[in-house]
Amino acid sequence: MADLPRTTISIALPARRVYARTQMDAEGVGYEVETTGFHIGAVAYQIRTLRDRQQFSDPDGCAERVGISSASWPMFGVLWPAGLALAEEMSRFPIAGKHILEVGCGIGLPSLVLQQRGADITACDYHPLAEEFLRHNTDLNGLAPIRFFNAPWFEPSLELERFDLIIGSDLLYERDHPSLLAAFLSVHANPTCQILLADPGRSHCGQITAILTSQGYAHEESALHLTEPHAPRHRGRLLSFVRTHV
Repeated sequence: MADLPRTTISIALPARRVYARTQMDAEGVGYEVETTGFHIGAVAYQIRTLRDRQQFSDPDGCAERVGISSASWPMFGVLWPAGLALAEEMSRFPIAGKHILEVGCGIGLPSLVLQQRGADITACDYHPLAEEFLRHNTDLNGLAPIRFFNAPWFEPSLELERFDLIIGSDLLYERDHPSLLAAFLSVHANPTCQILLADPGRSHCGQITAILTSQGYAHEESALHLTEPHAPRHRGRLLSFVRTHV
């Protein structure tokens, strides 16, 4: 198999905010959201996210029951640099004939980009609000709803089938995430499958690489130069794992 080309992608998060509002639930305990404009490829998108990373709202205990702490609760609702980089990659990635899954989708911008291109895309996450935010953003951009599954990695969904291309961004931020993700992928990857993971440079990439290569995947990677406003550029990686048979 030919080596994948080495590429560098520079992503700068736009500072322009289109509008912001506060959403409150029926109990009076809510979370603040904002909608921001982004250009991915040649297409403009409006994306609703949490306004900041210091929020928590779990009045019915759904997040707590699936192990989401107050500290990690807002992480799903932030558009991270690796997610932007993956969305940019999906704006030009070959998709014809591919059954595609975005795992740990969070806000799901890569899924929105693929939906806009007419891809066969499914998104999954286990945060209680991920589906609601994804549906809002498809509506906001005039797109058809994206098929969504609530799918914790530690409990692979029996309803979620196998896929030809599985994508994800910034998924490996806890020590046990590589083994959990690999177990999930083993259930939902077709015998011939490509896995693309955009990572901001976390230390657990080596573990997922070791596990997937032991399962017959060939591994390539390219550099991602990720930039946040008022922060230095840091180097991430786009990890590609390709398996042509089992």
